[in-house]
Amino acid sequence: MRAEIGRVSVAILAGGEGLRLGGEKAGLCLGGERLIDRALRRLAWLGEDRLVIVRRGQGLAVAEARLLEDLAPYEGPLAGLAAALQAARWPWVLVVGCDMPFIQRPVVEAMLELAEGCQAVVPRLHVGLEPLHALYHQTCLDRLYGALGRAERRLSVFLQGLAVRYLEEETIQRLDPLRRSFFNINTPQDLAHARALLAEEEAVRSARA
Repeated sequence: MRAEIGRVSVAILAGGEGLRLGGEKAGLCLGGERLIDRALRRLAWLGEDRLVIVRRGQGLAVAEARLLEDLAPYEGPLAGLAAALQAARWPWVLVVGCDMPFIQRPVVEAMLELAEGCQAVVPRLHVGLEPLHALYHQTCLDRLYGALGRAERRLSVFLQGLAVRYLEEETIQRLDPLRRSFFNINTPQDLAHARALLAEEEAVRSARA
């Protein structure tokens, strides 16, 4: 099945505790909005089925999205992915981390174009794969359940058993030369850098106005 705008679910993984940041990642502010709200806004063009996946017991309020917990009794990205695929209204699900504030629409559109005839579409950079900025089909669920049952938590190992297509470095270079799609916030330094990048973007927009 093709992955088409309006027929793709969006799942944002928001369970990160942000221990190095002094607070949960989803609630951190960038440009006057929480990271989770920024992610939802930047991906709203994809469709109306939006899910936010949190760890069990996490207190997070979101608007215009369904709030789900990691698939019990498991935790971590694979459990979040399983919860998303299990609850999604569409067979294809774009899965991203809430700590990726500069997701670029052209990159996502290129992933959609690759989706037919496979189970996952994953960006592949020279530094490695980006499995938390990827498209997954619900046919992945059986393998996901098996991985969780074996206490496997590594997305790279999980991907090895799937029919995967890759968005390659040369395409990413053309669509997102600075690789900002894959910038994620893990430390106070990352957050400061994200604020500087946002200020730079706003200055460019003001200059063009």
